[in-house]
Amino acid sequence: MVTAQELADALPDGVVRADAEGVVTLVSRVAAQMLGPATADPVGRPLAEVLRLQDQDGQHWVDVTAPYRGLRTRTGVPEQSWFLPDGTEVLVAARLERAEPLGPVTGVAITLRSGRGRARLDRERSDLVATVAHELRSPLTGVKGFVQALLNRWDKLNDEQKKLMLTTVAADSDRLSRLIAELLDVARIDTGRLQLYPRPSDSAVLVGRIVDSVGAGTHREIQLTSSDDLPQVWADPDKFTQVVTNLVENAVRHGEGVVAVDLCREAHPDAADGVRVTVSDQGEGIPPDLRRRVFTKFWTGGVRGGSGLGLYIVNGLTRAHGGTVTITDARGGGAEIACTWPGVPHSLG
Repeated sequence: MVTAQELADALPDGVVRADAEGVVTLVSRVAAQMLGPATADPVGRPLAEVLRLQDQDGQHWVDVTAPYRGLRTRTGVPEQSWFLPDGTEVLVAARLERAEPLGPVTGVAITLRSGRGRARLDRERSDLVATVAHELRSPLTGVKGFVQALLNRWDKLNDEQKKLMLTTVAADSDRLSRLIAELLDVARIDTGRLQLYPRPSDSAVLVGRIVDSVGAGTHREIQLTSSDDLPQVWADPDKFTQVVTNLVENAVRHGEGVVAVDLCREAHPDAADGVRVTVSDQGEGIPPDLRRRVFTKFWTGGVRGGSGLGLYIVNGLTRAHGGTVTITDARGGGAEIACTWPGVPHSLG
């Protein structure tokens, strides 16, 4: 039979247990490592002596939380940040055991886990704030500058100058709206609350509009080739457009030479045939060891920046439709990113 000590030692978090008198009855291996050499032979010693945790004001955990005192309705102590004697942060929570409801505390079970996870989460949040602030600053600066110029010099500007300024403001506003939409999509993908409204869609028509739209804003050549036998795809047209737009714009921004967009039938042995959309460029490409990282949040490559969310959203939206995204080397050098889209289910065809 597995003993309580063996079970506690098998847990990833540290565990300390004390009885009704505040005497330690169990310390797991992980907890002993966290608490340090001073806790040698901890069983039988007072909890306050073994659990040497302090807050930022130097107060001790047992004194602050008072696990054996307070309201009899208490069943536990919520997780809080505390510090070991060496200054290492740990996250500590406790459960108060009572033999009967509203009775006295008969035991205290305390868990300790490393604060590194929270530190990593804090860093990710800081990265998010820094990324969003950086991406918002540039278009906001442009909008504010041109609006202020229009307000101050309206009578001195001719119609062409006003039109140019307002066009720039509109473009910067669109950029801000898109960034906000990307952040919302990231949140929905992360939390599983992404809503899709798939229906039979003509991928050739949608991709043609995307190529025309992106091509109008760049001097780079974008070539579109499409098979004649393309089936309809079962996709949310807005999300499909968002994915392919991100891929084409990514190739324009980070690649070199001609951007090639190719559509072909994607055969499926057990379901309706779908479509493969391939976007390639003639730049330096993406090294094999980085190809998995490009689909993570805030990953940016090259020197042209960006929010680092585009390919993360591409992967999330494509997989939400039941498709796949792959990265390979283009024939003439550069990167080739292909995404597959399912065809219309037979029951709906």
